[in-house]
Amino acid sequence: MLAKIPVLLENIRFEQSIFTLPFAYLGMVLAAHGLPSLAQFFWITVAMFGARSFAMSMNRLADIELDRQNPRGALRPIPSGRLKTIEAILFALFSISLCFFAAWQLNPLCVALFPIALVVFTGYSYVKRVSWLTHFVLGLSLGGAPVGGWVAVTGALTWEAALLGLTVLTWAAGFDTLYACGDAQEDRSLGVKTIPSTFGVGPALVVSAALHVSTIALLLTVGAVFMLGWPYWIGVAATAGMLIYEHSLVTPRDLTKLNVAFFTINGVISVCIFAFTFLSLYV
Repeated sequence: MLAKIPVLLENIRFEQSIFTLPFAYLGMVLAAHGLPSLAQFFWITVAMFGARSFAMSMNRLADIELDRQNPRGALRPIPSGRLKTIEAILFALFSISLCFFAAWQLNPLCVALFPIALVVFTGYSYVKRVSWLTHFVLGLSLGGAPVGGWVAVTGALTWEAALLGLTVLTWAAGFDTLYACGDAQEDRSLGVKTIPSTFGVGPALVVSAALHVSTIALLLTVGAVFMLGWPYWIGVAATAGMLIYEHSLVTPRDLTKLNVAFFTINGVISVCIFAFTFLSLYV
């Protein structure tokens, strides 16, 4: 298994952790009004690694047959034969056990909410077979990151945490809808339900843009609720600019820049929001 670590990390797209980890830290620093204890920071990080690794492993396991029929998916570790199914299952079990242990180290509410997170992480992989709402289930999964960071520090589930979660939900659902445009034809032929495969690429781009407009509105609300300083507003302005640029790269007739729009820009956005929020707490 040690020799398989690089392939296991490739299977869960470990580099994409940059999408969610900063938002877990966002909930953490807002709840603590700065830095939490070192122990809280450590276990939040461990929990996030375990949660995301489990969710991605389950998604890959659920999609084995679909990936084999998709030119892009066929290159992934399991369909290509570089990773055995049993190895992916063992890694998923290890990851969710790690997440539970971290939750147990934090506080009782984290443990109590663990089954809900488990259902969301597992369910996302199968929603796409029955409903185009799959993007919102992914958003719910990633939106749990700031909620988890908040609960880990405060031991309470409050409306402020829900506001943070909703903000990330709209952002994630928006970029996932955008990314699914690249697989619209393949998904339609395989019976996979997404907004692009169900309604077409043009309408999907409109939905994605509307979701990201909602994200900016929610970020403005977060700044007002938490009375954040001027660096935060610079971060929101930069995020709005990046989202506008992201959508300018993709049109119904030209999807060639989809990877840049999805991977690069959204990774920068998550780091940007966290960094400027954290800075504003000390200004």
